[in-house]
Amino acid sequence: MIITGEPDFILTVRFYRTESGAEPVRDWLKELPRDYRKVIGEDIKTVQYGWPLGMPVVRKLDPGLWEVRSHVKDGIARVLFTVHGDSMVLLHGFIKKSRETPPEDLESARKRKKNLL
Repeated sequence: MIITGEPDFILTVRFYRTESGAEPVRDWLKELPRDYRKVIGEDIKTVQYGWPLGMPVVRKLDPGLWEVRSHVKDGIARVLFTVHGDSMVLLHGFIKKSRETPPEDLESARKRKKNLL
């Protein structure tokens, strides 16, 4: 075994970028309290190092579309993502306060995934 000091992650993490250069998930994360960002970041890292994963951290929504589920004070933060090659592409983020995933949030992720492909 060769130890290089580099972590053995399975997926690299990338933010979806619009044609204008905006990164919606990065912008959303910046607006959240620091403790929320920490929890969400740790859960994304868990996925990055342990892919493929299932509940309770990851739930499949559609073919090629999953959500990272992070428990925060106001509810459950969700980061919707797809896997593109060896990358986990973060498509959309929101805090879910009801049982159902809001249709507009799911549709945003679906559109961004389609644009990515």
